[in-house]
Amino acid sequence: MTDSALLADRVTLGYDQVEVFRDLTVEVRQGSVTALIGANGCGKSTLLKAFGRLLQPTRGSVGLAGTPIRSLSAREVARRLAILPQKPLTPAATTVRDLVMRGRHPHQTLLRPWTATDAAAVERAIAATGMTELADREVDALSGGQLQRAWIALVLAQQTPVILLDEPTTFLDLSHQLEVLRLVRRINAEQGSTIVMVLHDLSLAARFSDRLIVLHEGRVFADGEPWEVITPEVLATAFGLEALVIPDPASGRPLVVPLDPTDVPS
Repeated sequence: MTDSALLADRVTLGYDQVEVFRDLTVEVRQGSVTALIGANGCGKSTLLKAFGRLLQPTRGSVGLAGTPIRSLSAREVARRLAILPQKPLTPAATTVRDLVMRGRHPHQTLLRPWTATDAAAVERAIAATGMTELADREVDALSGGQLQRAWIALVLAQQTPVILLDEPTTFLDLSHQLEVLRLVRRINAEQGSTIVMVLHDLSLAARFSDRLIVLHEGRVFADGEPWEVITPEVLATAFGLEALVIPDPASGRPLVVPLDPTDVPS
């Protein structure tokens, strides 16, 4: 497994003595875009937190590029891996630029203070997320979608080889969802970043990911390329959803069309 960016090896994960996963093994290959999908409460965010060292397994181990993540310092982890949680705590009285600048903290030391390289990374991240005109606005004055893009800009400014995104399209309308996911693909293509994201929209997950992992009842229920995973059988079992799966006219990827019991084929 030398090409592993992340490896959860036989991990047991849970909260307050309640197990979410037992002996779960999941590998994420370097340079891939992987989406974790599944019904609400299946453990998508739990697994992402374990990959980001926000949650320690009670058994098993998590590896980051072949190194046990628990053996790394917090600063070293932050230089290798960036994570955007589902509900990050937004500091008050902070501008967008100040927020994004925090993404450069792992790269600074007493001997290496703020540099022109840091400033350039921040401005590139702000521009990439379409936030240039809002860079000097306080985050308290942003809409939900604008705030989400500001947080994504912070993650981009961190410039790590691995990026974890927990529901990055939350609060965004469809056009901005597409912008964010196109940005994810561009970062992957141009920088070779390994990206793992939790998504709820199955059609968008299929369209913008190389690999889909379906979590269901404490295990990996399905794992593979979009057409291998997004099938009526998987949707019925893992999501309780009766649906058609057809080629998306725009991308050729699977498009999920939910069925209503009252639908009558023409």
